[in-house]
Amino acid sequence: MSEHRRKPPQPQGGGRASARRAAQPRPSRGAGRDVPTASHSGPYAQQPARGGRADARRAAQRGSSGRGRGGAGRPDQRLINYPRSDRDGWKRFLPSWKLVSGTALGFFAVIVAGTGIGIAMVSTPDPNKAAKAQNNVFYWADGSQMVATGGSMNRQIVPISSIPVSMRDAVIAAENESFETDKGVDPMGIARAVWNMGTGGSTQGGSTITQQYVKNTYLNSDQTLKRKVTELFIAIRLGVSEEKDTVLAGYLNTAYYGRDAYGIQAAARAYFGKDSQDLNPSECAFLAAVLKGPNLYNPDGGIGAAATPELNDARARERWAWVLDREVEVGRMDPAERAKHTEFPARVESEQARGMTGQIGYLVDTAKAYVMKTKGITVEQMAMGGYRIKTTFEKPKVDAMVKAVEDIRAGLIDEQKRPDTDTFVQFGAASVDVKTGALVALYGGPGWDKKYFSNNANTSGVPVGSTWKPYVLAAAMEYGTQNSNGKGISVDSKYQANDLTVINNREGKPLRDSSGNPFRQKNESPTAFGYVTLNEAMEKSINVPFAQLVFDVGHDKVKNVAKATGILEESINPNNDASFALGTSTPSAIRMADSYATFAASGMHREPYSVTAVEKNGEKLSGFEAPKDQRAMDNAVADNVTKVLENVIENGTGKKAKKLGRPAAGKTGTTDENKSAWFVGYTPELSTSVVLFRTNPNSADKKLISMKGVGDIPSLHGGDIPAEIWTEYMGEALKGAPVKDFPEAEDIGVTADSAGAPSPMPAAPVTPSQSPSSLPPSSPPPSPSPSKGGRPCKPWELYCDPDTTRGTTDGGTDSGTTSGIIGGPSGSPSPSPSGRPGRPGGLTGGSGTTTSTQD
Repeated sequence: MSEHRRKPPQPQGGGRASARRAAQPRPSRGAGRDVPTASHSGPYAQQPARGGRADARRAAQRGSSGRGRGGAGRPDQRLINYPRSDRDGWKRFLPSWKLVSGTALGFFAVIVAGTGIGIAMVSTPDPNKAAKAQNNVFYWADGSQMVATGGSMNRQIVPISSIPVSMRDAVIAAENESFETDKGVDPMGIARAVWNMGTGGSTQGGSTITQQYVKNTYLNSDQTLKRKVTELFIAIRLGVSEEKDTVLAGYLNTAYYGRDAYGIQAAARAYFGKDSQDLNPSECAFLAAVLKGPNLYNPDGGIGAAATPELNDARARERWAWVLDREVEVGRMDPAERAKHTEFPARVESEQARGMTGQIGYLVDTAKAYVMKTKGITVEQMAMGGYRIKTTFEKPKVDAMVKAVEDIRAGLIDEQKRPDTDTFVQFGAASVDVKTGALVALYGGPGWDKKYFSNNANTSGVPVGSTWKPYVLAAAMEYGTQNSNGKGISVDSKYQANDLTVINNREGKPLRDSSGNPFRQKNESPTAFGYVTLNEAMEKSINVPFAQLVFDVGHDKVKNVAKATGILEESINPNNDASFALGTSTPSAIRMADSYATFAASGMHREPYSVTAVEKNGEKLSGFEAPKDQRAMDNAVADNVTKVLENVIENGTGKKAKKLGRPAAGKTGTTDENKSAWFVGYTPELSTSVVLFRTNPNSADKKLISMKGVGDIPSLHGGDIPAEIWTEYMGEALKGAPVKDFPEAEDIGVTADSAGAPSPMPAAPVTPSQSPSSLPPSSPPPSPSPSKGGRPCKPWELYCDPDTTRGTTDGGTDSGTTSGIIGGPSGSPSPSPSGRPGRPGGLTGGSGTTTSTQD
């Protein structure tokens, strides 16, 4: 047959259907493989499809399942078709509307069911449970009751009829605008609170009044998910089962308002001295403002650096005005009524003062702070009551301390006669048991009942003066100086003591004052002491040797010694200057008494504590065991410090304490311009500190005022009034106790004199003109000293010594900040006789002895 008559080969197995299938391209194959070739070659021509009808059925199934051109695929037998099998690519993960609606419906059903179960499982709280808050009872160390704080007034329940409408309006406007219409919870309020937190705003919180009532009456303040969920369920239950007036009255009767006031009636009495039903709209707005947080909104102040009376007062005023404006905004007060209230409401004195006479308020305040710090208890939790607190305070010792202070005050202070000098004089004192660290007595001030709420025993900001010098000496004996090759030095080491001596740095170069001139350290007296032993320098409280010694030792080592003995780091002057050695740090009287107890205990330190046991609802709380003792310094160092301080009382600036009649050690301290005066001393049993300072307690800055002329005394020193108070108190506190001696101090350290000190070899006799310090004790000083006393004793001065010198303070601070020195002062001082540790050298006795700038 001719070639042009040849027919093209026909595909097998299907006729027209097969032809149509052959003509359709398959997406999964290459484009050229299903197209018949134009070649006449047999091996490369299109091959006929196989399978016949079976292939056709499979092709039809593929087309209906979505895998063909139209996207169809196989049917899916899963219960939830996700990811979707009837879609390709990213569309497989796009849920269908059936899946979305079904999931939402199921979640809603679970929530409804869970809420129903939760509500069914909780019971309606008893509004009276929180109102039964108990007193906090404080006990003396012997177990007898000191005082019970609180009282029935602070937990009195009043009906809604006794709560003025203006109080209800103020609280609803400030706390929960939708209170009267919500069902116990406010989803929009929660969302609003979250939004405000995110944007920094501050209006209403997320909790409704019902939720806060539930928390106050049935739960606690723990920030846990379990507590919040339980609160939510109970609030919903109350929202549908209780009258709104019942819930509102319950909330206002159980909320804490500060001033130990628990409930609206107690708050009205505490702040305004009236019953709740008599409150005016301005007073109601104030109480609604305080509810935001009494610790931060009570104008009296609270606990913490951010809760000062000044900051609290500013916050309270701002919140008070906002509450009034908010009432107008939500339609609960007429603008004309709002215009009447422009003055911040006046308040009566704190009800806390009632029943807290004398020192009780300070004792309770000290013990409460210790309990809250030890157990992490909040102010609100403490105000709820129920605590039984046994303190370390011994009533006979507290009474003895009060008598000692008040006896001296009565004879010293005359505000009517000397208003310019005798006003605002403050006394503070604290006494610590040497063996345990227990705080056995304190004097905080005239008393809460005298409207004096600051605790002078725990005050800060009052420099301790020369009572700081023992830490410098202890560091020198413990660590040595750069002149001793790392070995501890002896108190026989000699240092230049002349007034206005230049203090050098470690390279032997002078420190510089603010004018760039060499800094010269002042003593209180211009007496030319020459070179003296450190023992004599401590006895007479001469400034220059210690200003030089602190650089020889290193400021950091002195700070380490002070901290090891219990001085808090935040009260230590951070500057590394010469005046650091002279007492520019500001520890409290409590901390100074506790710190000196470390010397008395041969270097063992015990943290001060004021509580020995606490019970809550009959259960004893842990954590109130006596703090464990820790080694603060070598016992030989502590005992040698004690020996030096014994000499201060025996022969030096603390001679008035000799009247105690038993072994005692101590140090006087007076700061520039007589702005504070200290005496800190101890026996083997007790360590006690006494401080006098002058400041207006009502002033904003509490600035210290000079005490020159107080009690008609030209210059008041630590060896005067503070030493007299210390001696009278210690005599009464230790009456009947056996006399004990301090441990014998062993000889320690090497003699490491400062540069320029005289040779220990015998030297030529020194003439009086060369060294005034070589004058015999009975001789008067070469020239009259402005600090010379000589006046007769007054009747009130219990331990007056007519020969005691009263010097004036005239400076003592410096601007040198370079740490470390090596050389001594320049000049050609004469040798000064000195004795063994514990014995004075140079001028002795009372006829010519002068105290230092900071004695």
